[in-house]
Amino acid sequence: MYINLSDSYRLASKLTLKRLNNAWQVYSSFQKARKTGISEIKGLPISISVEPTTACNLRCPECPSGLRSFTRPTGNLDPHLFYNLIDEIGDRLSYLIFYFQGEPYLHQQLHDMIQYASDRGIYTATSTNAHFLDEETAMKTVASGLDRLIISIDGATQATYESYRKTGKLDKVLEGTRNVVNARKALGKKHPHIVWQFLVVRPNEHEIPAIEEMANEYGVDQLGFKTAQIYDYQYGNDLIPTIEKYARYHQLDNGEYAIKNPMNNECWKMWHSCVITWDGRVVPCCFDKDAHHVLGKTTENSFADIWQSSAYQKFRGTLLQSRDQIEMCKNCTEGTKVWV
Repeated sequence: MYINLSDSYRLASKLTLKRLNNAWQVYSSFQKARKTGISEIKGLPISISVEPTTACNLRCPECPSGLRSFTRPTGNLDPHLFYNLIDEIGDRLSYLIFYFQGEPYLHQQLHDMIQYASDRGIYTATSTNAHFLDEETAMKTVASGLDRLIISIDGATQATYESYRKTGKLDKVLEGTRNVVNARKALGKKHPHIVWQFLVVRPNEHEIPAIEEMANEYGVDQLGFKTAQIYDYQYGNDLIPTIEKYARYHQLDNGEYAIKNPMNNECWKMWHSCVITWDGRVVPCCFDKDAHHVLGKTTENSFADIWQSSAYQKFRGTLLQSRDQIEMCKNCTEGTKVWV
């Protein structure tokens, strides 16, 4: 496991007694649930993801935003909806991700929302394709107090990059990275912690050595190789990499493909985190991209009531008894990322 001491210290410095107590309550509830099969939970999430927008400038083939294939409503997050959420649970929330689907930097008030959370001592992160990180935006990003910036860079050459990041420009990603590195220096800051995330697929796996060299050249803090979630994998797919450790799927004796990890009747994510869509729908995790499992709406109820609701408890209970019956769980490989 990769551990960056500076980034880890920054996260630890934000852990108040109230946040630590909340984390202990959640962890204890999860361990009890694993042993007893009872889905009761104490505390509030340790981490949440909030969706600034469903809009995206790229057309990546395995992404609902890129394919424009959502069946749920699309739009932009109302900042006041976000502020109300943080006012309610911010003192117990440790980690906040400004990303679900879409490109966060298309939201005009992204920096204001980051600042609001950062001022309340919450560790903040976002993920971007970096096409909008001009010099001014890079300065605003650093000034907002953002703690972690994940930049998707899925190729070391334009031809390879655009084979997955359809309509994307690698030069914009490199320019955006450079702008944030320079903005940190100009403002005398060590954050945000800059992560290059390389989604390994068959068309780009040959460029892994090159991207490692480029990461050093551009001064990023961390490089992560992420395995790709493929929707149509059973009979093979041209995106499944040939390098075994970067593939979520393996070939069976009958020639078909299956996901590598076992389908255990437990999931830490279901106890410590959740996702809130741009319009306030609470869904269980980031695998529910089209919001099929809406467990409540923050426009209608408090978050705490939703988190402790019978609907949420029933969903956790189903997972503890028969996780393989939940469609989104069938293609789940939580935590599949390789750090260097």
